[in-house]
Amino acid sequence: MEARDATAGAHVSSTGEEQTAKKEASPKKEKPNTQTKMEQIFGFKREDLTSWQSVVILLNRPTDPASLGIFRCLFGLLMAIDITQERGLSHLDYKYLDGAPVCRFPLFNFLQPLPLDWMYLVYVVMFLGALGIMLGCCYRLSCLMFISTYWYIFFLDKTAWNNHSYLYGLIGFQLTLMDGNRYWSIDGLRRPSIRNAHVPLWNYTVLRVQILIVYFIAGIKKLDADWVEGYSMSYLAHHWLFDPFKVILPVEFVSLVVVHGGGLVLDLTAGYLLFFDITRPYAFFFVSYFHCMNSQLFSIGMFPYTMLATSPLFCYPDWPRRFFSHFPECLRVALPITKHNIESSTSCVYPEVHTTSIERQGVPPVTKPSKLRLRQKLGAIFTILYIIEQFFLPYSHFITQGYNNWTNGLYGYSWDMMVHSRSHQHVKITYKDGKTGEIGYLNPGVFTQSRRWKDHGDMLKQYATCLSQLLPRYNISDPEIYFDIWVSINERFQQRIFDPRVDIVKADWSPFRPNPWLMPLLVDLSPWRTKFQEIEGTLDNQTEIVFIADFPGLHLENFVSEDLGNTSIQVLQGKVNVEIVEEKKNYTLQLGEQIKVPAGAYHKVYTLSETPSCYMYIYVNTTEAALQENFTKLFELQERIRNGTETEPLPPELQPLIAADDDEGSEVNATDPVVKLFLKRQRRMREVKKRREAGALERLERFAVKKYYAIRRGFLMTVIALRNLVVGLPPLEQLTREVAFANMKEPQAETSQDERLKDELGHGEL
Repeated sequence: MEARDATAGAHVSSTGEEQTAKKEASPKKEKPNTQTKMEQIFGFKREDLTSWQSVVILLNRPTDPASLGIFRCLFGLLMAIDITQERGLSHLDYKYLDGAPVCRFPLFNFLQPLPLDWMYLVYVVMFLGALGIMLGCCYRLSCLMFISTYWYIFFLDKTAWNNHSYLYGLIGFQLTLMDGNRYWSIDGLRRPSIRNAHVPLWNYTVLRVQILIVYFIAGIKKLDADWVEGYSMSYLAHHWLFDPFKVILPVEFVSLVVVHGGGLVLDLTAGYLLFFDITRPYAFFFVSYFHCMNSQLFSIGMFPYTMLATSPLFCYPDWPRRFFSHFPECLRVALPITKHNIESSTSCVYPEVHTTSIERQGVPPVTKPSKLRLRQKLGAIFTILYIIEQFFLPYSHFITQGYNNWTNGLYGYSWDMMVHSRSHQHVKITYKDGKTGEIGYLNPGVFTQSRRWKDHGDMLKQYATCLSQLLPRYNISDPEIYFDIWVSINERFQQRIFDPRVDIVKADWSPFRPNPWLMPLLVDLSPWRTKFQEIEGTLDNQTEIVFIADFPGLHLENFVSEDLGNTSIQVLQGKVNVEIVEEKKNYTLQLGEQIKVPAGAYHKVYTLSETPSCYMYIYVNTTEAALQENFTKLFELQERIRNGTETEPLPPELQPLIAADDDEGSEVNATDPVVKLFLKRQRRMREVKKRREAGALERLERFAVKKYYAIRRGFLMTVIALRNLVVGLPPLEQLTREVAFANMKEPQAETSQDERLKDELGHGEL
């Protein structure tokens, strides 16, 4: 087999195609394979790395542009789709509210969104850039249009940061510097000189190493003890996608072995397995299966499909030619080029052949590299520096220490994907009037649409500063803002993440110094997680439990909902004092002791011990328990009605149970609230069952309809915004009608899931 490495690509000289044609015309002779083992595996020789000049020549080696061109097309298509979805074009007017008092979280405080209509124009420019990348039309300009607007929107909102959004921006930047329009592009049709021309090898090297870094660094981050021990994503094992594994393994082993162990092994090895010929087919299978699962497990937009599109980059660069050559001749007009007569390019370095009189006597010609241009040297410098920078950034948190919290750095560029899961039990925002001393409380999340500020000190500082600027409108002068945020990370105790005694408005924060008001994560208490599982295993289905850890000198002020009629506190470690506020009574508890706290009232739990205290709330949602008992009785009654064993006449408030059986597809009116809620829950369960049992075509249709209405709204709202910019705002009545028309939804989506959940009685918050 021809030794063409997945990394180096095809090594084709400027006269390579002519020589190939001559060889095919002449009788073929067997020639010994003179390539070294290293060259067969990696595609280059050791001598190619012995000097700077040889490295530049290697990185600018002429390579088939086919694979890069196909990836460019797929990336542009996926980004065009992503703009209407994860970038938020379909709900842009909800995100950027003109004139509304909204707290935002840009990377730099001077970055602010443009007026709404102009934000739509920004998205139009980004969309046209993605479309131009896909078509290879005005390629450099399209790349600049895409990345300039993309990074502006990215830096505008840290709460939307994640690893894959960061990756999209990186790939867009890389493509801007590459010759991605040399294959299957409109630019190639307009400029024959670049059509089907070689691209330098570094174009592939940068992309391949970038994807290898994404996989490998994600695997390195998963060597974290929480991931290895199965605490990071334990809830995933309950998803239906893992049902085949649960046939032979208990859920706990599915979580530990399949979810965490499998994710760790795949991330550590995927980049390397894609790298080599012998392992690439297996890597393709596992990587494709992995990303297809992720597309169902998480709402992460185009990321699984983008990663699937990067996998063929590790194949031989001419794979599209061989793939599309199997299509019928009549389709070749619209398909990519399949011929191998690749044109030379000024971007690459070709060997020069020096013919002498000695050659005519049977001595082979002398080949020397052509003179290196500045462009080729810059390409090699960029490749090396970029790869070093990408390996360095995930571990650069010792520089940007102000962004470090319980995890290092701003989540989004460290490839620590899914390593940390958090749950928030209690969030309290207290303000104090700087002049009058009046104390009040704010609803968590007021003046913002995001929840992510609760875990990041830099965002908390921005939020507090914004609140201090907005509260004077409500006659609160010089406000002081205090946050009491309780978080559990990877199934640990619920504990404070920031010091609740610090006024965050005046608190010091710097991106280059550790956050002084960050509370330490109580990692010494991590072994308690095993005990948590044992305690939870002894409880019945109606009893729930919350584990709390607190620092000496601090106290938790808590309100027990009236729904929680049987709530008690039991000490696991240390010493606490429980104050019942209304009764003005105090109770001191030590290890193993417990006390019942009244429902519908406040109480405070003070930590008296010199070390952190640990205690747990044990509670039963008596309201929901009674509701479930009533549901059970109604279900049994309904079953007796269906099988004809119920002989007694039903009272008027239970008559809807019969009507519900007669017409399951319509909503039945009920006067009794419990019966009404029971029928609603049954109807939803039927809908869920119907959706889960739907066939592939029905699922595809439902998916297409949903995406159609989202794209439709984004398109119509964009047209309205552009019209406003060109001719001005229309009368309010006309604008209202236009927005109402854009907001039209499919019939099945008239009632949102959030509105449906409002009818449910959930667990009361502690």
